[in-house]
Amino acid sequence: MIFHFGQGKGAFRLLGIFGISGLSFLLVALFTPLLIWGLRTLKLTQPIRSQLPPDHQAKQGTPLMAGLILLIGVATSLQFHPAPLMLFLSVTFLLFSSVGFMDDFKKAAKQDPSGISGRTKLVFQFAFTGILLVTLFSSFNLTSEISLFSGYQLHLPVYAYIIIMSFFVVGSANAINFTDGLDGLLINVAIPTYFFFFLISNKQEVQIFSLVMISCLLGLFFYNIYPAKAFMGDTGSLAIGGSLSFLAIIEKVELLIPILFSVYLAEQFSVILQVWYYKRTKLRLFKMAPIHYHFSLKYGWSENKIVMIFGFISWMSALICWFIWKYAL
Repeated sequence: MIFHFGQGKGAFRLLGIFGISGLSFLLVALFTPLLIWGLRTLKLTQPIRSQLPPDHQAKQGTPLMAGLILLIGVATSLQFHPAPLMLFLSVTFLLFSSVGFMDDFKKAAKQDPSGISGRTKLVFQFAFTGILLVTLFSSFNLTSEISLFSGYQLHLPVYAYIIIMSFFVVGSANAINFTDGLDGLLINVAIPTYFFFFLISNKQEVQIFSLVMISCLLGLFFYNIYPAKAFMGDTGSLAIGGSLSFLAIIEKVELLIPILFSVYLAEQFSVILQVWYYKRTKLRLFKMAPIHYHFSLKYGWSENKIVMIFGFISWMSALICWFIWKYAL
């Protein structure tokens, strides 16, 4: 049976991609309890910031770094489709995950909620992003044009594109990282974003990688939904952020990012606005930032309600972007 994805190019057997994805789901679902046991045994647990509300203080001691289990998706994708672009996507995931792992390990080992310094994280992220962008240009024929409406393109010098996209990738990765603040929230919001790339791409590597990541996130969701048995940590959230950002570049949908990443950007800008407003007025614009905490503290929304609503917004954003991509770009 043949099924055509994206724009109808590069058809492959439906059983193949869904078989790989199903295997990834089963592996994550089966091995996550073992990982949780290992993290708890090693006392690699989540320290909670004192500023967070009492219901979050109760999460003290929850195993951290469960995002390591997502590496099963990377290994599975490479095993069944070891193509150069798949290798690139896997390396991207691993590099951003390594930055998150350093941060998580310090938090868990020293029970220090601050982790490694923000400057250190940014240095690694910008360095990795620059290397990856240069690799895309040198080995995968990436162009420095940004697609606009009705087939028009904005032509940029390569150096300008690399600089702009470096800030985009690092900014987006950290915005996605901010979203990982409630049980199951990032998983629920990231699945529609990966599904968007699965739908629009005519590259088998992107289709397989996106669907495998969805499957892995679903497998982890069983243990991350409220009340979470483990947190994915920056190990998972930064990896998700880096891979989604580079998928946007590979698929040349940079123009759609404000809509597609709407939830992530709202989380990030709520932090920026909170800091800016407090410095000017000594008052808080939100009860707490990122903004998911505001809905909990001001309106009394439960974690599950916030997760459900933010996930719905992410699905709507992906749907709107699909319509724009199909009929306007």
